[in-house]
Amino acid sequence: MASTPDLGVPAPDFTLPGIVLSGTEVERRDFTLSAHRGKPIVLAFYPGDDTPVCTKQMCAYNNELEKFADIGAEVWGISPQDLDSHEKFAQRHGLQQPLLADPAKTVIQQYGVGLKALGLKRSVFLVDAEGVLRWKHVATLGLKFQSVDTLTAQIAALA
Repeated sequence: MASTPDLGVPAPDFTLPGIVLSGTEVERRDFTLSAHRGKPIVLAFYPGDDTPVCTKQMCAYNNELEKFADIGAEVWGISPQDLDSHEKFAQRHGLQQPLLADPAKTVIQQYGVGLKALGLKRSVFLVDAEGVLRWKHVATLGLKFQSVDTLTAQIAALA
């Protein structure tokens, strides 16, 4: 398994297809990390749509999107499920943050969070406005996730 990228270096760039739920409408489009320079991005890698811990994590982030927006940040969820799965997941739980699909696990491998039989390690990477990786947390077991308060404090420390 590849190691996670080092802090202080440019975050590995990528383009992945994703969905964004706005009200009841779903938009499908590509998301490119380097195209979002100028604001911090939280990359939240999660193992699976509609699994208990992942649902709690994505709902917690969704419920506090305003806190992220207040400090100029976005949250992108990334998992190996396809767009249809993400769409159902977002609609079922009212998730407004982009959910990106990485079924080939290309980006998961770039960030060194893949697991052979289990998919991926629950992980969060904070990319600053210039595209540099500033903070990361890679879970050993993935039964817990980083809180909104922890993430927003890390983002605020970049200013």
